[in-house]
Amino acid sequence: MNLTNLILNTDSYKFSHYLQYPPETCAISSYVEARGHSEQPEVLFFGLQMFLKEYLSKPVTKGDVDEAEAIVTAHGLPFNRAGWTHIVNKHGGFLPLSIEALPEGTLVRRGVPVAQVVNTDPACYWLTSYIETSLLRAIWYPSTVASNSRKVKQIIQPILDKTCDDPAAVLPFRLHDFGARGTTSFEQAGIGGAAHLVNFMGTDTVSAVLFARRYYGADMAGFSIPASEHSTMTSWGQEHEADAYGNMIDQFGAKGLYAVVSDSYDINNAVTEIWGKQLKARVQSAGGTLVVRPDSGDPVETPVQVVRQLAYAFGTYLNAKGYKVLDNSVRVIQGDGISPADIGLILGRLEAFGFSAENIAFGMGAGLLQKVNRDTYSFAMKANARQDTQGAWHDVFKRPATMNLKASKGGRQAVVAGVGGLEAARIDQLVGRENLLQPVWRDGQLLRDWAFDEVRARAA
Repeated sequence: MNLTNLILNTDSYKFSHYLQYPPETCAISSYVEARGHSEQPEVLFFGLQMFLKEYLSKPVTKGDVDEAEAIVTAHGLPFNRAGWTHIVNKHGGFLPLSIEALPEGTLVRRGVPVAQVVNTDPACYWLTSYIETSLLRAIWYPSTVASNSRKVKQIIQPILDKTCDDPAAVLPFRLHDFGARGTTSFEQAGIGGAAHLVNFMGTDTVSAVLFARRYYGADMAGFSIPASEHSTMTSWGQEHEADAYGNMIDQFGAKGLYAVVSDSYDINNAVTEIWGKQLKARVQSAGGTLVVRPDSGDPVETPVQVVRQLAYAFGTYLNAKGYKVLDNSVRVIQGDGISPADIGLILGRLEAFGFSAENIAFGMGAGLLQKVNRDTYSFAMKANARQDTQGAWHDVFKRPATMNLKASKGGRQAVVAGVGGLEAARIDQLVGRENLLQPVWRDGQLLRDWAFDEVRARAA
C-alpha cells in the first residue's frame, strides 16, 4: 500500500465531485486566502514550495490508479478511473495544473489571495478542487506558524530596540523552537519548524533545518547550544546537584553558550546558593555563558525573579541605553508554558526593574508548532471562476445569507499594490496594474525556486 498515493490525498467526498460540475465545463479556478478583513498585514505566506517539491513533483502511476480504485470503491464512492488514466497516459502522471502565488515571505492582510490554481487540460476540470485538501493544508499550517512566530517577534523587537545596544544581533535568537515533541509527526515538526525559522534562528527542532535545507536550499537555517534536561541532572541525585551543574561547566563552560535546567528540586536554591555562591567563580572563569533555565513555577514571575537573583549574585553593568545587563557569564531562558502575552509581561516587568531585554530568551514548544488550526486565520480555498467550452469565464462565488464572513470572491483573482498595502483585484480589471501573483508551478514543473534567505529578507 502506498500511503503517498496522491490520488488518495484528499477528502472522501471529493471522489464524487467529477460528476457534479455543469455541462460544458472545461476549467475551474480556485484561490486560497485567509478570510476576513484587517487593516494591517498579519499573515505571513510561507510553505507552498515544500508541497510542490515533495508531492506534486511525483507523478501518479497506473499502479496508483489501480490501488486508488480498489480503495475508493470499497469505501463506498465512485472512482474517476477514466480521468486519472488520462492524466497518466497524456501527462505522464503529472497533474495538469497551473499554480500562481505571492512570493513566499510576503505579508498580506486577510482577504488577499496568496495563491490561485487552475487546471490546464480541459478534460481535467474536476482536478482543481480535488487537490483542495492537500493544497490548503500545505499553505495554512506553515503560514499560520510563521505568522504567529512573527507576532512574537513584534512583541520582543520594540522592547529590545529600547533597552539593548545591538538589537539586530540579539533579536534572531530571542525565541527558540522547542516544539518537535509536541507535534503530531516528524513532517509537521519539519514544516512548522521551518516556518518559525523564517523569523528567528534558534531551534532545537532538527527536522526544521532539514526541511529548510531540502526545500529552500538553506545550508543551515537554525542553531542551538549544548543544554541539559532533567534526566541528565537528576541522575546525579539531589545530594549531587552541584556536581551535575559543575560537570556542565567542565564540559561546555569554555565553549560559548550552554543551558542548564535548574528547577529539578528548588530553583531558588539552585540560583542563589549553587550558581550564585558555590559555582560562581567556576562559571565566570570558564569563559562561556551559562543560560539558566527555570522550567516550572509561575511563567511570568519565576524568570523575572531568576534574572534579579542572578543580578544580585553575579552583578550587572549599564549598557549605552541605561539598562542593566547581567554579567556576561550568565543569561536566562524561559521555555515553560509561556504565551506571546506572557513574553510581553516578562519583558515589561524586567524593563520596569531596569533590565535590558537582552538578559532573557524564550522557548516555545507545542504553543508554537501545535496550538494552531485552520481557523486561527480562517484559511480557505474557494472556486472563483468556471470556464466553458467557448473559452468564456463565469464568476463562481458563495454568499451565505447567515454568515457574511464566509462570502467568497467571484472572478479570476489578482493581487495588486494599493495605498494601504496589497489588495485583491479581479484579473479582468487590472487596468495596467501589475499582478503580484506569480506562476510557481505548471504541469509538473517548478517555475520559481525561492531560497530561504530570500524568504527571510522579504518577511523582515
